Amino acid sequence: MGAKTNFWNKRRITVSGGAGFLGSFVIKKLKERGCRRIFVPRSSDYNLVEMESVKKLYRDSKPDIVIHLAAQVGGIGANKEKPGEFFYKNLMMGVQMMEAGRQSAIEKFVTIGTVCAYPKFTPVPFKEENLWNGYPEETNAPYGIAKKVLLVQAQAYRQQYGFNAIYLLPVNLYGPGDNFDLQSSHVIPALIRKCIDAQRGLSPQGTVPALVVWGSGKPTREFLYVEDAAEGIVLATEKYNKPEPVNLGAGFEISIRELVKLIAKLTGFKGTIIWDRAKPDGQPRRTLDTSKAKREFGFKAETSFESGLQKTIEWYIAHQN
Repeated sequence: MGAKTNFWNKRRITVSGGAGFLGSFVIKKLKERGCRRIFVPRSSDYNLVEMESVKKLYRDSKPDIVIHLAAQVGGIGANKEKPGEFFYKNLMMGVQMMEAGRQSAIEKFVTIGTVCAYPKFTPVPFKEENLWNGYPEETNAPYGIAKKVLLVQAQAYRQQYGFNAIYLLPVNLYGPGDNFDLQSSHVIPALIRKCIDAQRGLSPQGTVPALVVWGSGKPTREFLYVEDAAEGIVLATEKYNKPEPVNLGAGFEISIRELVKLIAKLTGFKGTIIWDRAKPDGQPRRTLDTSKAKREFGFKAETSFESGLQKTIEWYIAHQN
């Protein structure tokens, strides 16, 4: 739990995407620190793709600080199906939110990027200085590049206008409240749902349906528990004021094959696992160097992976319709 500081006492904070998965944890962390003037815009009231709506948001909320979390996100399938939509909406939301923040002379703008912005073959662990050394993995590139543009904007605005915009690069998140819709979810919630649904879909012979997983299982990933990510964002908002991007991660790497085995164990799944090699693997390896976040604003992930998975599984079981 974050300690209360005077930093948050009188500042007005607007959190775009504050009603979402990550946003709800960021709001919780802000309140723990004594922040009471928090504005959370609803997408039904403010379409952040439209500049007039963005300006209305600033007029209504009068923020001192904006934490921009709103994004259109999904797994490999969703990125492949809607690359244009993912590019356009994420780009327009971010660019216009930052420009309106500059026009409103706010104190600080916090941008949340994505690990998908890194080049496909970045040396592991990914270091922030490697961000521009190649093209992102193809299935995530439109989304990754749209978010990457916001780093260029933040640095350009700092240079020309003295605008304090910072840029954070979280690795893939997971945790309670995640998106479990199989059409658009990321790998962890998709696997949890498939394992639990399979257990409940026993055949008349009492056998468990097979679990079909995309790809070969060879790629590696890093995952950050959502509450840890929220802590990192709030710490950076309070303490980090430099132009360079900063990774937020847990500092470990696990193969998709090992991930599937672990989730199967934790959910009690005993069926057959089938690897659909016709489906894409995505980026070959993905894990972050997290030393800068520790050095600059004292962030270190606290939740063990197995503990975080267990909490996520329990949440899904408790909230199934």
